[in-house]
Amino acid sequence: MNLRLTFLGTSASVPSADRNHPSLLVEADGHRILVDCGEGTQRQLLRSGAGFRRIDRLLLTHAHFDHVLGIPGLFSTLRLRQSEDLLTVHGGPETLKVVGHMLAGLWGEGRAPIQVELAPLAPGRFFDTDQFTIDCFQVQHRDTDSYGFTFETPAHRHLRSDRLTALGVPGGPIRRDLAEGRSITLPDGRRIASEGVLGLPEPGKKLVIVGDTETTEGLADHVRGADLLVIEATFLHRDAAMARDYGHLTAAEAASLAATNDVKELVLTHISGRYSDEEILAEAVHTFPDSRIATDFISLVV
Repeated sequence: MNLRLTFLGTSASVPSADRNHPSLLVEADGHRILVDCGEGTQRQLLRSGAGFRRIDRLLLTHAHFDHVLGIPGLFSTLRLRQSEDLLTVHGGPETLKVVGHMLAGLWGEGRAPIQVELAPLAPGRFFDTDQFTIDCFQVQHRDTDSYGFTFETPAHRHLRSDRLTALGVPGGPIRRDLAEGRSITLPDGRRIASEGVLGLPEPGKKLVIVGDTETTEGLADHVRGADLLVIEATFLHRDAAMARDYGHLTAAEAASLAATNDVKELVLTHISGRYSDEEILAEAVHTFPDSRIATDFISLVV
């Protein structure tokens, strides 16, 4: 199973003509999950072609306004479209307080225009299906209760078509049983064990998403071995002192984190308009060649 990402907004706190406020969409096993919802996210969903259908979860990295101000507009639009689906909002307790006050100010205490559940995060696993899991971990960013997120798919073994043909195993649900590790009995009485028709295990996939962070300290264990790491790179190394003041990373720091933790690909986002993409990318690839800059509407598959 694949994890598909669509970047809906890749700017830092000030948007530009080409970059919207932060948000990205993760699609996996029929689930459509937003990570952050900056101002204008609903229009970005339309422009990307993703649309509003079946958005079932919203994961918030933290409550700074460039990451949450799109929530009222999105909820209002979902109401106008008469959505009856439950949308679960996951965030740190302080983050959800901000969301709750925002909703109360517009629609009244304890009310929202759609069915919403506010689910406080604590470090560890908070979502688990047979096809993928989501864990969260704490991130240091100024005075917020910030979180990063790890999406993982399990290791998988494919059926060997040559063995199935040789054994005369028909198509249909009987093959699904084999794929899921169960033995079957054919109409002629032969018993087929799954081990005899499964190939070698293929490793699962790991996607890590980190929003704003003032340091890479404490992140190594969470990003290690990621197939794809999405993380901010708001400043260049020459402005490292300013990065500390504002609670953000440099491109060099993000690249160093990837290089020392067996990350396969690094995608930098939360891009400041004070630099060109070329400058940011050059600083990153100097340390970690498999780096790229996220732009609005690019889609990646893990």
